[in-house]
Amino acid sequence: MKKTSRTIDRILPAACVAMSVLAPVHALAQDSFVSAGDFIVRGRVIVVEPDEGSTITPIGGKVGIDKAVMPEVDFSYFITDNIAVELIAAVSPHNPKATGTALGDMKIGDLLLLPPTLTLQYHLPVSKNLKSYVGAGVNYTMFIREKADGGIVTDLNAKDSFGVALQAGADYRIKGPWMLNVDMKKLFLDTKVTVNGGAVTADVDIDPWIFGVGVGYKF
Repeated sequence: MKKTSRTIDRILPAACVAMSVLAPVHALAQDSFVSAGDFIVRGRVIVVEPDEGSTITPIGGKVGIDKAVMPEVDFSYFITDNIAVELIAAVSPHNPKATGTALGDMKIGDLLLLPPTLTLQYHLPVSKNLKSYVGAGVNYTMFIREKADGGIVTDLNAKDSFGVALQAGADYRIKGPWMLNVDMKKLFLDTKVTVNGGAVTADVDIDPWIFGVGVGYKF
């Protein structure tokens, strides 16, 4: 929790500064290419970079989680010219490892996460063709595949969990309804992993950074 609080303390002031800098621009850019009632579908390629922390009982050590690259789809609806809700869907495969344990380093297995995320966003028109945004919301992470590595690890289970999501990004209109998108999210994902029927347990803070780039289409 201390780690989560420190990260939020770093992100929120930066977001506030960005909004205060762009606020005067908002008054000069009323003719935006996205407005109330619009619906946007985006496809992105994302990089998921875990910022993990963990404790393993009773063998000690820590859990390491590899980064992943995969596609992501999101759906946004503009309630007003500046406020939108966004639903994000993607799957994220990972191969966690335990390092520095009393049994040495070992592979744990394969995990496949489905972390649907819902955010409420505030969009700021920077120019006629460029709109930036910040957002915050909730995430629910479901582990849809948990496969033990075998050998020492014969059974693997990870607990589904809720988390907080922070977001920032921008859309740039290319032509007509088409746009380019860049997006960054910070998810706070905590789970409890049990190995071999509970003989070994690990409290894992995955807390990934997610960086994405893609295209969107406005309906």
